[in-house]
Amino acid sequence: MSHFLWIEDFENSVKTTAHDVLSSIIEEPFDNDSRKLKRKLEKEGIFLELTFQDGLIFIRDQGKLNQIDYIILDIDLKSHNGSIHDISPDVLGLLYEFQDYTETKYESKDGESFNKACQDLKEIAGFYLYTQLVLELGFPKTHILFCSNHGENTKTIQKAFKQAKISLPQIYQKSDLEVKSWVKSHSDNPYSRLRRGIIEGCKYLKHLTEEELRFNSFIQEQDKQITLEDLHNYLDILENFLPLREPPNKTTFYKLFVRTLAHEWESASPWIIQKSPSKELFAFAWIMKMTRNWLAHSRVFENINEQDVAYLFIANMRAMFCLKDSLIDYEKYLLQLFEPISVAEIKKKIGDEKPKKKIGDERSLTREIPLEKNYDALLKKTNKWEAIKFHEALNYLQNKSAGLQENNYLIQGLYQTFWFLTSPGRVSGISMGDGSTKLNYNFRYFDYSKNKTDNYLFELARHIYKRSFDD
Repeated sequence: MSHFLWIEDFENSVKTTAHDVLSSIIEEPFDNDSRKLKRKLEKEGIFLELTFQDGLIFIRDQGKLNQIDYIILDIDLKSHNGSIHDISPDVLGLLYEFQDYTETKYESKDGESFNKACQDLKEIAGFYLYTQLVLELGFPKTHILFCSNHGENTKTIQKAFKQAKISLPQIYQKSDLEVKSWVKSHSDNPYSRLRRGIIEGCKYLKHLTEEELRFNSFIQEQDKQITLEDLHNYLDILENFLPLREPPNKTTFYKLFVRTLAHEWESASPWIIQKSPSKELFAFAWIMKMTRNWLAHSRVFENINEQDVAYLFIANMRAMFCLKDSLIDYEKYLLQLFEPISVAEIKKKIGDEKPKKKIGDERSLTREIPLEKNYDALLKKTNKWEAIKFHEALNYLQNKSAGLQENNYLIQGLYQTFWFLTSPGRVSGISMGDGSTKLNYNFRYFDYSKNKTDNYLFELARHIYKRSFDD
């Protein structure tokens, strides 16, 4: 899911407040101890800060702020924890500059001036954080939710915004249904989820060693092979490619991102490893090679969406790097963009169902996809249909068929390539009486059910199944 920063001091029940704000995206029960809740939420991609000072330190750390997609702000926040000796110079400076704090020493007889300044800051702490984020750091204001249970402070913060000549954002009670709805919709936002998965993926991949880089095995010319430093530069570009604010022309960004992602395959050839025992590696390499070629010579990707970018990112990195057999966290992020079929259903489709044919651990299944016209180029210049490799047929179809340049059929074919190249398959054709042609896609699924269900191939298969075959 998307990453959140929540700045909240829990003056009321921790458990109740967490339920009001987060129950639409986090499984309950919530802990009533704020420190324990903080540790739990961080595992879910929600970073909780419990004072104004901690929130300010977080947002002023660019590395930390880059981890965040959305921010939930309380208005009324205690300035810091502990005594005056625990306050940061930045917060103390705010007390001097804006809250009429006049003490020149940290100690005073009764601390009355200090306590009053802290109380005054507390009532509009959210305002300071908001202006820092929006005006100083350029964080999108549409990515910030204001919510507070202190309705009596609304006038105070309204005055602060009015004096600063800044439009007052909508402020909700934490128990308002709009809060749950806002959190849920932004957590599920496809653009943000895609962007976060790519960022976390690039961060993870930059920690891999040279021994885990296998991309050069696809490049025959020694002078065109790449170094680990080259890959790091490449990952830096990908990590920072998609802006935090969702662009209105996001499809253009997706197309440019995939062009950058696939560019490295210009000098690479999947044929070099065609005899590799890893069928999925050959499949991922061909998927990326076709993607690169199609981007350079066609308009296939004019309608590319978040699912397609996520799929290509996963395939690309599985081809470029030696990665573990289980799903990696960034892959889990990205696969959340798909509607998976259940574990039981995918096992039935690819393993548990009694097969018509059986060769080792393989299953047989036929898919029929009608096309709008007769693509007799697939006849290989003969008078009858012959069995041909699916990815070759797809490539030939793209090269010869201008009418399909922007058709979902070719994008879907990149998904179907995964199935054909991870198991034996062929394409045959039946001429229909109306002049059209129906292609029969015959392939045998590898028996993934023998693997653990956390195996990345099993999980990838059940997540992309609908995108692969549903019209």
